[in-house]
Amino acid sequence: MSQLGVLSALDIAKTQWYHFTAIIIAGMGFFTDAYDLFCISIVTKLLGRIYYHVEDSPRPGSLPPNIAAAVNGVALCGTLAGQLFFGWLGDKLGRKKVYGITLILMVICSLASGLSFGDSPKGVIATLCFFRFWLGFGIGGDYPLSATIMSEYANKKTRGAFIAAVFAMQGFGILAGGIVSLIVSAAFNNRFPAPPYSESRSGSTVPEADYVWRIVLMFGAIPAAMTYYWRMKMPETARYTALVARNAKQAAADMSKVLQVQLEAEEEKVEKIATQSSHGFGLFSTEFARRHGAHLVGTTTTWFLLDIAFYSQNLFQKDIFTAIEWLPPPPTMSALEECFKIARAQTLIALCGTVPGYWFTVAFIDYIGRFLIQLMGFLMMTVFMFALAFPYYHWKEKPHRIGFVVMYSLTFFFANFGPNSTTFIVPAEIFPARLRSTCHGISAASGKAGAIVGAFGFLYAAQSKDPNLTDPGYPTGIGVKNSLIVLGCVNFLGALFTLLVPEPKGKSLEELSGENEGDDNAGGLQVNRTMPVSV
Repeated sequence: MSQLGVLSALDIAKTQWYHFTAIIIAGMGFFTDAYDLFCISIVTKLLGRIYYHVEDSPRPGSLPPNIAAAVNGVALCGTLAGQLFFGWLGDKLGRKKVYGITLILMVICSLASGLSFGDSPKGVIATLCFFRFWLGFGIGGDYPLSATIMSEYANKKTRGAFIAAVFAMQGFGILAGGIVSLIVSAAFNNRFPAPPYSESRSGSTVPEADYVWRIVLMFGAIPAAMTYYWRMKMPETARYTALVARNAKQAAADMSKVLQVQLEAEEEKVEKIATQSSHGFGLFSTEFARRHGAHLVGTTTTWFLLDIAFYSQNLFQKDIFTAIEWLPPPPTMSALEECFKIARAQTLIALCGTVPGYWFTVAFIDYIGRFLIQLMGFLMMTVFMFALAFPYYHWKEKPHRIGFVVMYSLTFFFANFGPNSTTFIVPAEIFPARLRSTCHGISAASGKAGAIVGAFGFLYAAQSKDPNLTDPGYPTGIGVKNSLIVLGCVNFLGALFTLLVPEPKGKSLEELSGENEGDDNAGGLQVNRTMPVSV
C-alpha cells in the first residue's frame, strides 16, 4: 500500500510560515512549563525566610527538608500524572481537543499558586502545594501533545529541528524565570529596603517580601493565556485525522488550507489502512512488544536517567552556589537581596549554558542525528560531573570558583545539546500514530519519575554535614560532592541505554512506526509530483 498523498505532501513540503507558527504556538507552552517548574527554586529560599524565620536562630529561616521537598517536588508529581493521562487522552480524543484543556489548567493554577492562603505558614504551604500539583498536571499534558503535534506537522527533512525548536523554548522559560525574579526582587528591595541584619534579625525580611514570590509565580499565567486563542485555531493533525480518526476528507481539507495546495481525499486508502488487522495491535500486545518494546524501554530509561541529573541540578543550583561560596551566606543579606542574587546566578547559568545548548541541538540534529547527539551529551555530562566532584574541595577555593561555575555551565550545555532535547524528540517520531501520544506520555512520565528521584534525593543528600566546614549546618560539602559523583554515574548509565534508541533522521513517521509495512515503496516514498506541495 502506498503512502497517503496528504502525508507525503507534509513529508516533502518545504519549510514555510505554518511551520514557524506551529513552533511558536506549541513552544509557548514549553516556555510556560519551564518558567513554572523552575522559578520555584528561586523563591524557595524566600519562602523559608518569610514563613520559617526563627528569631534566635544563628541563621535566617529556611524551609525544613520535608517542606522543601514538597514545594519542589509536588509539581513534578502532578506533571507525571498529567503526562500519562493527557498522553492517553490525546490518542483517544485527538491532539487539538485536549490541547486547550492543558493550557486552561496552567493559567488558572499559576494564578492560584500566587494567591495561596492560610492562617499559618503550614496553611500557606499546603495550599501552594495543592495548586502546584494541578499546575504540574496541566504542564504534563503539554509534553506529549506539543511533541506529537509538531512531529505530525513537520516535514521529514527538518522534523528534528522543528521539534527541538519547540523544546528549546524551555530554555527561554528558565531564563525568563530568572529575569522576572531579578526585576521583581530588585524593585521591591529598592522600594522597601530592609535594615541591616545586625540591627534587626526580623527586619532582614520586610513584610512586602511576601508579594515577591506571589508575583513571580503568577507571571507564568501570562504567556499561557496569550497562546490559548491560537492553539484553538490550529487544525487537528492530518496523521491523527487520517490514520486514527480515519476521516480522509477532513485530513485533506485541513492540510489543503495549511499547505495552501489542493489535496485529494483518498478514502479508499484510508479504508484499507483501517482493515489491516496487522496494524491493530494495542500497547500491551505481544506485537507491540515485538515491534516497539525495546524502543519504549530505551526512551523511558534514558529520559528517567537524564532527569535525575537535570532536575536535581536545576532545582538546587542555589545550594551548589552556596556550597562554593559563590553566593554569600544568608546572614549577610536581606531576604530580597538573597532572592536577587540567587536569580542572578541562575540567569547567568541559563544564559551561558542552558539556552545555547538547546539551539545547538536545533542547528545540528538533522545533520548529526539524534543518536549521536544523545550519546555525546550523556558522555560529556559524565566527564564534567566527575571533573567537578572528585577535586571538589579544590573548586571550593576562592581562586577556582569561577572555573567551577564554567564547568557547571558546561554540564547544562551538554544536557541540552544532548539527551534533554533528544529524549523529548525521539518518542514523538518512532511510535504508531494511534499510540504516539500515549508512548510519548509514558516516556515523559518516566522522566518525571527520575526528576522526583533527583529532586528529593539531592535535597536529602545535600543535608549531609561537612566536618571540614566551619558552619556544617548549611547544605554543602560532602552531600554535594557525593551527589555529583552519583549524577556522573547516572549519566554514564544513560549513555549505555541510548544503544536501545533507533535513529529516526531522514525517515517518515510511517517508515519509523511500521505503518507503511507491506508497501514495496516504503523507505522511498513517492507523491504525485503534479501536486504543488510547497509554496
